[in-house]
Amino acid sequence: MTVTTVTTASTAAPHPVFPGRWVGGASLVIGPPLLLTGMVLRLRFDFFFPAQLSAYERHPDLMAASYALVSAGWVLLWPGVVLLAARIGERFRELALWGGVLTVLGLFARAFHAGVDHLAFQLVAARGAAAATRTVGDTYGAFHLFSTLNAAVMGGWLLLAVGAYRSGVLRLPGAAALALASAMPLGVLKGTTPLSIAAAAGLCVALVPLGVAALRDGRTPRATTVAGRLLLLAAVGVAMFLLGRAG
Repeated sequence: MTVTTVTTASTAAPHPVFPGRWVGGASLVIGPPLLLTGMVLRLRFDFFFPAQLSAYERHPDLMAASYALVSAGWVLLWPGVVLLAARIGERFRELALWGGVLTVLGLFARAFHAGVDHLAFQLVAARGAAAATRTVGDTYGAFHLFSTLNAAVMGGWLLLAVGAYRSGVLRLPGAAALALASAMPLGVLKGTTPLSIAAAAGLCVALVPLGVAALRDGRTPRATTVAGRLLLLAAVGVAMFLLGRAG
């Protein structure tokens, strides 16, 4: 394969039924670039929440797109993480179990943070950035259940990186790139730092080639099958969007 810079022949191992090579592979290909794009969009604004809220007041479409892409990138990564953990588990079950579980729990925490971000931006739209900043500042340290997952947000990627290297799923450069994800800042209303860019780029380097290899591995379905699945996916997506808009 042309992606052997970070992957090995172990990518040709049988794919688990869930999430399967198509869902898992697509997750690995799509998730990291979405994350990186969202990070780049807000790169010019200061990292801390007052500047993020002020930026939303001045550039609502840009900031909404940035945060939407980042949150979508995190959420879409879960099938790819499951697929990666399954590959690691063929040789190192404990590393796969703990790395996979902690990383997925970390993705849940990221989704929670995205919900808080969204609410804060609605405060800006309704009351202005100054009022929203005061409210967020007064409540920023409030405890919530997902605070207990901070270690999982960081540690899961490290365990996956170690497991991927030891199992041969990733070569050393790819495993090192994957480990960079643990440096991604966590919490609500966080902007972009050099570490953010490095972490998102590391995910692209490590996971996108792995996803491409997964998608190429196995028989290619007929064009009619692909077209049917894409139509079904589009129909389900539209229905879910309309249902969500309906409240």
